Amino acid sequence: MKKFKMYPVLVAILLICFMFAACTPAATEAPTEEAPAEVVAPTEAPAEVVAPTEVPPTEAPVVAAYETVKYEAPDCEYGGNMKSMESIDQYTVKFAFCNPDPAFMAKVAVFAFPILDSDYLDETGGDAAKINENPIGTGPYVMQEWVRGDHITFVPSETYWGEKAKNDTFILKWGTEAAARLLDLQSGNVDGIVNVATDDYPTVKADETIALYPRVFNNFLYLGLNNLKEPFTDETVRQAFAMAIDKQRLVDNFYPEGASAATQFAPPGVVPGHNPDYSSPAYDPAKAKEMLESVGFDFTQTIELSYAERTRPYFPQPTKIAQDIQAQFAEIGINVTLSLQEWAAYLPYTREGNAQMFLLGWSEDYPDATNWYDVYLMGTTKSTGDPWPDIMEEVKIAARLGDPAERQAHYDIVNQLIDQHVPYIVLANGSTADAFSKDVQNVIVGPYNENYQEMSTPDGILVYSQDGEPVSLDCADETDGSSFTACMQLFDTLFEFTWGTSTLQPALAEDCVPNADATEYTCHLRQGVVFSNGAAFDANDVIASFYRTWDYTAPNRLGNTGSYSYWKDFFGPKVLNQPAE
Repeated sequence: MKKFKMYPVLVAILLICFMFAACTPAATEAPTEEAPAEVVAPTEAPAEVVAPTEVPPTEAPVVAAYETVKYEAPDCEYGGNMKSMESIDQYTVKFAFCNPDPAFMAKVAVFAFPILDSDYLDETGGDAAKINENPIGTGPYVMQEWVRGDHITFVPSETYWGEKAKNDTFILKWGTEAAARLLDLQSGNVDGIVNVATDDYPTVKADETIALYPRVFNNFLYLGLNNLKEPFTDETVRQAFAMAIDKQRLVDNFYPEGASAATQFAPPGVVPGHNPDYSSPAYDPAKAKEMLESVGFDFTQTIELSYAERTRPYFPQPTKIAQDIQAQFAEIGINVTLSLQEWAAYLPYTREGNAQMFLLGWSEDYPDATNWYDVYLMGTTKSTGDPWPDIMEEVKIAARLGDPAERQAHYDIVNQLIDQHVPYIVLANGSTADAFSKDVQNVIVGPYNENYQEMSTPDGILVYSQDGEPVSLDCADETDGSSFTACMQLFDTLFEFTWGTSTLQPALAEDCVPNADATEYTCHLRQGVVFSNGAAFDANDVIASFYRTWDYTAPNRLGNTGSYSYWKDFFGPKVLNQPAE
């Protein structure tokens, strides 16, 4: 600061020197040493130098503050369990619940909860049709093309945060007929297939060019009865129908090795949840007919059994199984007609309560009883009519308990109530296997995923055939496994299951820390992740992706059907601002 304050003094001295120089005679001889350069006075006075009072500090670049967002329910009376969700900072999100949710991290590993770019959601309005054309995610692949009715081609993403895919191209094909899929594998048109048909197990085992990969996981096939449609408004009728089906006959005739007839609601691998000492009423067609006669059942009426021809581990031969159930009912005088429906329309048709009697099933999403009892018995679907408050109360209590024995005690009560009310007749717990060419290396088939990105082939192209075309690539609004397989290649979730296991590991979240009673989770996100469109991943992307599924009035909620069923199944039964019915 001192050097700035001396400027006026120096200027004054220079002016005085100029004046003296003008009055002094010129020297008669040149100096013996080189003279300094002549100082020429300016023709105009220099601009006045104003000394500042302080030296201005060096300012750091201005960084805009991260704009956090928060969505909150006014109270917990709306019917769901989510209380609030918010971004704390750029890489931290917090979820709060009305009641404890010990399974939260496992739930958000399901591919009904993919994370999308918030700006991309704004751009598309969350319209599944637009997302299908140009899906933007953080997953291992990007979509190169979707040839409707034939295949989807994926290529490795250049922005993927994880290890690059081992193959140069992954092609997902589909075919509804298991025998046709096997023929494609044997002829070399594909490298792997899903759900080997029951009758084809010996063929695959005998073929030295093919390897069989059994897939062990919990699942069931059930017959749903709508209690708002005659004749199933009568509880005795529902109980009689449950006793009229020989479940073991279905398993023996139509399922591969490893399948079993169902003895209760939850499959044997669900612990707590399944009690090996409990069994539903046994097959007894004579008693079933007697019960129907006791309530004046009209044996002249025709009952419609709806189903879709989509093979699943729990439904390996759909038409044959439906026909056998039809035949079994006919043995005691019940007339059943079969209604075969198109798969994409069938799911919303049943969920909205339009079917009288229908066949569907479930494959476990995560290893906890809440994925069975809460999904099916808490009134999140209209498929079987009105829910049962006594069942719901026991399920709700069990979900909040940490002690396995205490939870099982409540699930035992639930099983007794299911046998009383009969919303579902659980028929079988299936088994299945994939098959791959032996040229495919590093194949891992697990309960919740397959490691396509780590598989390799001699030509760098992996072709896999599943049992149906994806309904859409907006998997937040899907319940279809064929859609989830495609979405797994394009998107990421907060957590994921390690290949071939039910063990959780971090994905887009590094961790989620619960409070003492599991009513709050604070999740710290992976940094440096980039979407396939170049956008940086942050906390607001997580909130935007979850919020559209939670709030009925969210602007980006368009989706495919707009139902977002998994949110209601896991966190419902109702969503924020859902209109009264």
